[in-house]
Amino acid sequence: MIFKQKLTTALLLSVAVVAAPLAANAENVLRWTSQGDALTLDPHSQNEGPTNAMNSMIYESLVGRNAALELEPELAERWEAGDDGWTFYLRKGIKFHNGEDLTAEDVVFSFNRANAEASDFKEQAKNVLSVEVIDDYTVKLKTDGPNPILANQMTTIFIMDSGWAEANNVVLPQDFKAQEENFAVRNTNGTGPFKVVSRAPEELTVLERNTNWWGNDIFPGNIDKIEYRPITNAATRVAALLSGEVDFVLDPPLQDLKRIEGADGLKTSTVAQIRSIFFGMDQGVDELRTSSVKGANPFKDKRVREAFNLAIDKAAIQRVVMEGLSFPTAMITPPGVLGNTPALDEPYGFDVAKAKGLLAEAGYADGFSIQLDCPNNRYNNDEKICQAAVAMLAKIGVDVSLDAIPKAQHFPKIQNRTSDFYMLGWGVPTLDSHYVFSYLLDTEGSWNATGYSNGRVDEITDAITTETDLTKRTAMIDEAWQIVKSDVPYLPVHHQVLAWGMTDNLDVPIASDDGLRPRYAVMK
Repeated sequence: MIFKQKLTTALLLSVAVVAAPLAANAENVLRWTSQGDALTLDPHSQNEGPTNAMNSMIYESLVGRNAALELEPELAERWEAGDDGWTFYLRKGIKFHNGEDLTAEDVVFSFNRANAEASDFKEQAKNVLSVEVIDDYTVKLKTDGPNPILANQMTTIFIMDSGWAEANNVVLPQDFKAQEENFAVRNTNGTGPFKVVSRAPEELTVLERNTNWWGNDIFPGNIDKIEYRPITNAATRVAALLSGEVDFVLDPPLQDLKRIEGADGLKTSTVAQIRSIFFGMDQGVDELRTSSVKGANPFKDKRVREAFNLAIDKAAIQRVVMEGLSFPTAMITPPGVLGNTPALDEPYGFDVAKAKGLLAEAGYADGFSIQLDCPNNRYNNDEKICQAAVAMLAKIGVDVSLDAIPKAQHFPKIQNRTSDFYMLGWGVPTLDSHYVFSYLLDTEGSWNATGYSNGRVDEITDAITTETDLTKRTAMIDEAWQIVKSDVPYLPVHHQVLAWGMTDNLDVPIASDDGLRPRYAVMK
């Protein structure tokens, strides 16, 4: 199959309606905020939503997604799929921000870097056995058999300038979980629509328009400068929008949406997100680190994991904590992703008496104590969800102490496998269950901190990378999810609903991956 460059009808219409020459001296500055900053500007270090969204303004992939999450050409203008790999044809004349030309060698370098041990993109990059240079503007990503989802896996693997990386000693990505620093953490050299002017993590990041960007005459965005200031406190974020200090809030408090909508000159947008929120339970270690149970691990017993699921009233969390903006679930992949079905999405239920009975059967009639690790600046009402879970688990005799901390400190606990019980959210940029299996459920998955291991799930994870028959592939994915739902390795809570708040003079399409795409942002 051959994919050729084309603009979607929606994009053509948006260009026709809003693309107009700027006044000679006008400067459109987008001032925006959210509760948590990008973790790093190293594009192959942390595969985290806000981090990828920030880096996508600076760096680019071979294949991108528009605001409707449809695949679209980015650095590759077209591509072809074959039985042993995919061939990508690069745009000619693309330059990095420092003026160097983009060539096929940069693609080879970037995939090798994304496949390095410290990279958080290994699960996507490892499906590429090697990158073959056909000529300066043509590369073949060789695979072990046909790969039906390779283009989907490309959208968050960013391309770096190999010469710049070598000159600045960043040939290997930052090891974030080891708290490593390198030049690429705060300095960049991409091909994207914006360049970094300054970077002060957790304080202020300033970007300016790349006047040499290949897409300036194609995309409708008219933003000249971006000023991003993270604001952890929810009330302060709302106040900044209401006072005109910022133009856009990525994550306004759900309880304040009506207040924003009622204010002059402001508006909100909502959409179901491609992200699920859940708790992980470490069933892999022999003894938990924070539990009162010594010499044993309660989570190794499926009945305990079931009891925890039954003890959490997800409907109450939806109603009280989430202001109705969530969808309770029993699986960790949302609608819109291949593999999600209504039957699998049906929650386990809420039954305190049954949960107590299961704990008693497992030998914990008097309960036990444990620590819950939770971020407090990443997901919608994350700490409040954790607080609700603590209260609900207390009703079945489980004494939970809550440790709610910023995501920059929380995520390494999971990656380093030092958390017994933790909150995590997972988006699916490939829109395919393989992404969830490979990171969260495969025995070797880099974010599988539960210790879960099922040979058949591992087998299916490998098989669906080469199965091109959609009916067979879908059946295997469904089988894997049936196994996972029965094994109960995680405690799914809900799928998120996104809410954005902004000024009336800003038009930007909300995207289900929660990614702000300034190339589509128009200030009037």
